[in-house]
Amino acid sequence: MAMPLRQSIKVATYLAEQKIRRRDKFPLIVELEPLFACNLKCEGCGKIQHPAGVLKQRMPVAQAVGAVLESGAPMVSIAGGEPLMHPQIDEIVRQLVAKRKYVFLCTNALLMRKKMDKFTPSPYFAFAVHIDGLRERHDESVAKEGVFDEAVEAIKEAKRRGFRVTTNSTFFNTDTPQTIVEVLNFLNDDLKVDEMMISPAYAYEKAPDQDHFLGVEQTRELFRKAFSGGNRARWRLNHSPLFLDFLEGKVDFPCTAWAIPNYSLFGWQRPCYLMSDGYVPTYRELIEKTDWDKYGRGKDPRCDNCMAHCGYEPTAVLATMGSLKESLRAMRETVSSNRE
Repeated sequence: MAMPLRQSIKVATYLAEQKIRRRDKFPLIVELEPLFACNLKCEGCGKIQHPAGVLKQRMPVAQAVGAVLESGAPMVSIAGGEPLMHPQIDEIVRQLVAKRKYVFLCTNALLMRKKMDKFTPSPYFAFAVHIDGLRERHDESVAKEGVFDEAVEAIKEAKRRGFRVTTNSTFFNTDTPQTIVEVLNFLNDDLKVDEMMISPAYAYEKAPDQDHFLGVEQTRELFRKAFSGGNRARWRLNHSPLFLDFLEGKVDFPCTAWAIPNYSLFGWQRPCYLMSDGYVPTYRELIEKTDWDKYGRGKDPRCDNCMAHCGYEPTAVLATMGSLKESLRAMRETVSSNRE
């Protein structure tokens, strides 16, 4: 796990506090969507399918920051849409960083170099650039040529200026172990990004392309082969060891959707950002008035092929904290990655 040591300590302290207070449901990270508009039309995403009136809306700064503070989460992932299209995105980030929240700004990087002057390097802030493959594969996934090259240049510029840069890669049934190895080798060895997050594609109901999402067994076989030969230990993957075990099929977990709640223009989304069973105005209502037990594989057919990080990474983290053996394993990997 390549999470910086300071961040690892803060998250571990936060989890210990929840245990002391005997809270059985709490957020690890908030998925904040201050807009749905985007400058790309990716086949695997349905955000821009919202009506034109919704796509024009931008969440006020106070509302965005207030939602994160209301939840109490130590980390926030700002997505969308394309968050760099929000005219006050830098102020949202600035205020969250001032509150010592770890902020990941998810972006396709098309506006990143243009907007970079608005941000300040900080251990609490990182650009999280979406990269789904090397040039041809990535540009095909976002339905526009030249996006991969622009993303690479933006990453290089951000690194040159002292920003932390992470990446997020989603893999589909059109991927092979080799395509995964190629892109992660490039990000890890050539671009030297700080951390990489990976996720099997989930069948998002509004996505234009419904034919290329992975099933559970496909996911396990794909990652088992991609991780072979020492790749998993070498790559700076921003995941707990148990979640990577989960992707390979070495362990299985129930979903913990409540640990990565989504807040958007519509409010707090039930039960996660990949499924929409309604919205509520407050975080407390989300936690207390949602029937969490009815979701997950074997309970809701929509969940049957899901192995997404938003549901299962939190379960892996909590399982790690509940085991001395797994805690020591995660600690060793964190210390090792911070020495590199």
